[in-house]
Amino acid sequence: MSAKLERLCHVLKTVFAEKIGEPVSRLGEVTIEVDPTDYLETAKVLRDHAELHFEQLIDLSGVDYQSYGNAEWSGRRFAAVSQLLSIKHNWRLRLRTFAAEDSFPVVDSICPIWNSANWYEREAFDLYGIMFDGHVDLRRILTDYGFVGHPFRKDFPISGYVEMRYDPEQKRVVYQPVTVEPREVTPRIVREEGFGRG
Repeated sequence: MSAKLERLCHVLKTVFAEKIGEPVSRLGEVTIEVDPTDYLETAKVLRDHAELHFEQLIDLSGVDYQSYGNAEWSGRRFAAVSQLLSIKHNWRLRLRTFAAEDSFPVVDSICPIWNSANWYEREAFDLYGIMFDGHVDLRRILTDYGFVGHPFRKDFPISGYVEMRYDPEQKRVVYQPVTVEPREVTPRIVREEGFGRG
């Protein structure tokens, strides 16, 4: 671990103590995980504390940990993961919190802290069904308003539930059950004679 990341981990442990546990440093990036009840307050401190000063939220995404790493997952299922940047200190941080309930995932909105979270939270809501408490305009952003379900959940059917098409007789767009039959598609590999022999 570089000296800069060691310093960041030390500052995080000093500022947050037991609230964040041990920061994880892997592949040149530091990740901290917070309980959903501490998420909003932790985000405020990360932005406002002089030694941290994460003034920019670069990205926020939802994650479905069901069958994480092709194995059985025993923890909470849905998480909101934010990528933060401190321009002042020239370091990055990943902030993760898991929703308390898998059946109805809810975490606090961090839009009041970083307004760039607005559309990212809408995307996480649309694709994963994560509700962001306190978001001023939480509605779908990528799928149609009549869309059923959340397509990035691991239990969402690959072909979806409904398809949309224009009906020339009714002169409007109609929804109908999916008619695509699932099939196995294996790409054909063509190699020249003696490929890889040198």
